[in-house]
Amino acid sequence: MPRQAVGLVGQSKPMHWQTSRYRIDLGLPRVMGIVNVTPDSFSDGGRFASTRAALAHCERLVGEGADILDIGGESSRPGIAAAVTLEEEQARVLPVLREAVKLGVPVSVDTSKAQLMRQALDLGADIVNDIWALRQPGARDVVAAHPSCGVCLMHMHGEPRTMQREPMQGDAVPQVGSFLRTQGQALMQAGVARERIVCDPGIGFGKTVEQNFALLARQRELLADGHPLLVGWSRKSSLGQVTGLPLEQRMVPSVAAALLAVEHGARVVRVHDVRETAAALHVWKAARQSSPRSRENGA
Repeated sequence: MPRQAVGLVGQSKPMHWQTSRYRIDLGLPRVMGIVNVTPDSFSDGGRFASTRAALAHCERLVGEGADILDIGGESSRPGIAAAVTLEEEQARVLPVLREAVKLGVPVSVDTSKAQLMRQALDLGADIVNDIWALRQPGARDVVAAHPSCGVCLMHMHGEPRTMQREPMQGDAVPQVGSFLRTQGQALMQAGVARERIVCDPGIGFGKTVEQNFALLARQRELLADGHPLLVGWSRKSSLGQVTGLPLEQRMVPSVAAALLAVEHGARVVRVHDVRETAAALHVWKAARQSSPRSRENGA
């Protein structure tokens, strides 16, 4: 990878994410840039729906500091996003992915369809990022059959069309932790090495505003099983609820949430605003490396 990282301050052993072509050093937090090749994504639907526009966006995000690109062709916008056929998702994603793998950074495919996962991996994709945590038919088999691809397992309560009308009940933190633990164990039992697996608590996927912020405040409880966390707060409606800001004005609270997620142990943050998030993380890193604890550990 073009941007090398040193060990996190005070970290006793290095942590990596094994993917198809890269062994990603998670000693310092990584920025995953979002590339939505869709007409209806909640934040930027339609802006990068053509292959040319999506590829230009990929190049721009890498230039702004993205360590990983996440390319998706089906929106999960709560209550609004329509289901997309396999053929339509293939037409959106595969031409972009075919060129994006040449940009010198790991590339993730954001899909729940097993056939598209297999095709993306055959084209050189490094990571499968699945909001269904490989629970759709054939998905787990595709990842288990691949020798080294990375995978991100996300928690979602319900399904996109109804999840915010019928959100989780009770304390979300132990429920999310139990789900991610169960899915991770099932994948390892299928033969996938632990270092290939990252987990995502699924902010905004079937959770109330209060539950989302509880997951942030108590995020370290989700680290008990040893899987690194990937967290996506970017422009989410919960940020709008607490700030009163419309979608197009949520860059600052998105960066703040990303920094808080990192401070609470996240190793990857999935964001729209790559330049601003990367700049904020440079400040965070400088402060960490200048702390007394850092000097004691020789960082």
